[in-house]
Amino acid sequence: MSIRNDRQRMIDDIENEVEFTRHMIGRDHLDTKVMDAMREVRREEFVPPELRCAAFENGPLPIGHGQTISQPYIVALMTDMLNPQPGCSVLEIGTGSGYQTAILSRLCKKVYTLEVVPGLCDAAKLLFEKLGCDNIEARTGNGYDGWPEHAPYDGIIVTAAASYIPPALVEQLKPDGRLVIPVGQPYGHQELMLVEKDPQGEIHTRDILGVAFVPMVESKQAGYGDQS
Repeated sequence: MSIRNDRQRMIDDIENEVEFTRHMIGRDHLDTKVMDAMREVRREEFVPPELRCAAFENGPLPIGHGQTISQPYIVALMTDMLNPQPGCSVLEIGTGSGYQTAILSRLCKKVYTLEVVPGLCDAAKLLFEKLGCDNIEARTGNGYDGWPEHAPYDGIIVTAAASYIPPALVEQLKPDGRLVIPVGQPYGHQELMLVEKDPQGEIHTRDILGVAFVPMVESKQAGYGDQS
């Protein structure tokens, strides 16, 4: 089967998942521009070579260092929840292999992304350069602290399960901004949450869907002096 057919099968699986979970997520389809980005970004580039045969399966895959690339449906859903706009600036916590980052780069003016594992960050930066993703800035850092130098952000997306909603991320969000984050215990109950800051700065949260993410690491060593 061709890559094109595999990619279309992935899109079909996402649409089927949306239909199956529509009562939980409150929508019966995802934004066309999000689905277009899912079609355009070559997911097979973001998985280890030995797993490329499974790149378009609707499930997570290991990428080394105890981390995973999220299943396509969750990537698409979280992107849709963030509601990125062409002129927006977003922060991603948890670069991983860079797949979610690359999706966002198709939809935003600028993507800032933090990764706690230096090896993953370095590999992702090389891949962004190879693929011509020139509106992404990546660095190693502690995601619980966010990236205050470029705040405030129109949106923030977290791709690992935090044990709580980090106050720094809420503070770095613009009025009318959105934070999409899985919250819960490592390998226990986790809930994908939408955090919205209204024009007056008040915070409103909604539980969207039960999920299973690797835990978000709170590292005191991954500070902002580390530019790897």
